[in-house]
Amino acid sequence: MTKDQFEHAVRAAAAVVNAAEVLVIGSQAVHGSTDQLIPEAERSMEADIAVLGDDEGVFADVLDGAIGELSMFQETFGFYVQGVTPNTAVLPRGWQERLVRYRSAAMGEVTALCLEMHDLWLAKAVAGRQKDREFCAALLDRGLVRRTVLVERLDDMPGLDAGRRAILRALIGEDRE
Repeated sequence: MTKDQFEHAVRAAAAVVNAAEVLVIGSQAVHGSTDQLIPEAERSMEADIAVLGDDEGVFADVLDGAIGELSMFQETFGFYVQGVTPNTAVLPRGWQERLVRYRSAAMGEVTALCLEMHDLWLAKAVAGRQKDREFCAALLDRGLVRRTVLVERLDDMPGLDAGRRAILRALIGEDRE
C-alpha cells in the first residue's frame, strides 16, 4: 500500500465510523513515521485500523463490512481496511503514549494514530509470520529502529513467556549493536 493509498484508507475508515481519529496498528503504520519507501509494507493491500476504545469490536465489524476484504471498496480501489480492535496486537506498556499522530492535506481533518516504529516492530515480531519477519528485518536494515530500544521495550511487554522472549531477542540481534 502506497502512502496515498494509506491516506485514502484512513480517510475512508474515519468516515465509515464517523471518527476524527483512527488507530493504525499494522505495517501501514510506518507511513505515519517515515517517508522512506518500505517495499515490505507496500506489498500489503490492507490497512489494519481500529478505533480506540472499541474493545468489543463493534467498529471493527463495521469497517470490515463497509470497506474490508472483498468489499466494493477493495474492488474499486485495489486495497482495503481490516477492522481490528486496539488489543489485536501484543504491545509493550506505554504504547498509547508513544502513538505518532499523522495528518496530511489528503486526509482533511482526520488523524491517523500510528504505532511508533519500535512498538510496531515488536507487534510484528510477536505475530511472527514470514511477512512479519521480513518487515522487521527491513526496519532494522534501514535503521528505522534501534536494537537497544527494542530490547528495552521487549522487557516491558506483558504476557510473554521466557521462551518467546528468547526468540524475540534473537530476532532483534541485540549483540549486533
